[in-house]
Order: sequence, then structure tokens, then C-alpha cells
Amino acid sequence: MTDETTETEAPQRSQEPADVARRLEAILLIVDEPQSLVALATAVGSPVPAVRRAVEQLAADYDGRTGGPQRGFELREVGGGWRLYVREEHDDLVAEFVNGQAPSRLSQAALETLAVIAYKQPVSRSQVASIRAVNVDSVVRTLLARGLITEAFTDPETGAINYRTTDALLGHLGINSLDELPPISPLLDGGSAGFEGEVLR
Repeated sequence: MTDETTETEAPQRSQEPADVARRLEAILLIVDEPQSLVALATAVGSPVPAVRRAVEQLAADYDGRTGGPQRGFELREVGGGWRLYVREEHDDLVAEFVNGQAPSRLSQAALETLAVIAYKQPVSRSQVASIRAVNVDSVVRTLLARGLITEAFTDPETGAINYRTTDALLGHLGINSLDELPPISPLLDGGSAGFEGEVLR
């Protein structure tokens, strides 16, 4: 992708720095995985250099390096992409709030996704979606909010976040380790049907 291609694709969009930054914020607020500068440039219809400048400016602004206050979130580069994160010092606060607001019961879709992650971890969203044959974006967000899964690492080549279960899940299940789960993980290699039939029905 070139700067000229981007400008041709979206000539109606303003290339004023403030407008580019606002469009970037709108996109960054909804993405679940780090986005490359090329992907962001395509999304907001701006040249890559303009997006790079806007991203750096936003990161500096959120960090309080431009004269304003430091925000409770940060724009961080991870695995070659950019994404908004809660600042580490606020992790406990956010987890406590979200868990207090969350409903007591998980949906069937959330239970199925949680089971896949428990047996296949560490595993990416795309891998979970492939096993379940459905989009799992919103379900993964729910499980993260409930503190039942967490980000294990980001693949340096693809930028995909891999997830694992947390100690909170062990507590809910009343077990001390994942070794106490029923030994049915080999069934996962045969697809989601066998897995769901054994675990969830």
C-alpha cells in the first residue's frame, strides 16, 4: 500500500492532523488486537506518514508529554501494531469494577469459548473461532472483563493476541490446576462438534 493509493481511496476525507487523529481514536477505541500503521491508514483513509505522526502525537498526549494530564489509558505499540490499553496501575481498579458490574451467569456461547481456551491455551481468537465456527470477538471481551481469561502473549509475526485462563477460573471450578480438567483435549483435534458434545451437553 502506498500513500498515493490511500489518498485515492478516500479523497473526501480531511487530511488535517486533528481530523486524522480523531478518526484514529474512533478506530482504536473498538479494536481488540494491535493494528499496523498500514491497517490504520486504510481504515481512516489517510497516508501512512500522516497516520504515523498522528499515532505518535496521540501516544504523547495520553502520556501527558504535551502539557496535558496523563490519561488512565495509553496507546501502546505491541507486536508491530498499535492498540489502547488501560495503564498497568489501574488494572486492579478496572477488574474490580467490571467484575462488580458483570452478570452472575455466563451465556452458552461464553461457556463454550471458555472451554476451548481452557483446553487449547495459549490460543488466539482466530483459532477459537475456527474451532467453534463462529465469531468470538464479543465473547472473548466478556471473558476478559470477567477475569476468567487474560492475554498470555502477542505473536511477534502476526500480532495476534493469545489467551489463557486465570486462577479465577480455577476458583470458580473448584480445582487447583488445569490438570484436574477431564482429559478430553485430544478430541479438539477432530473439531468443535465432538468437543461440545463431550463437554457442554
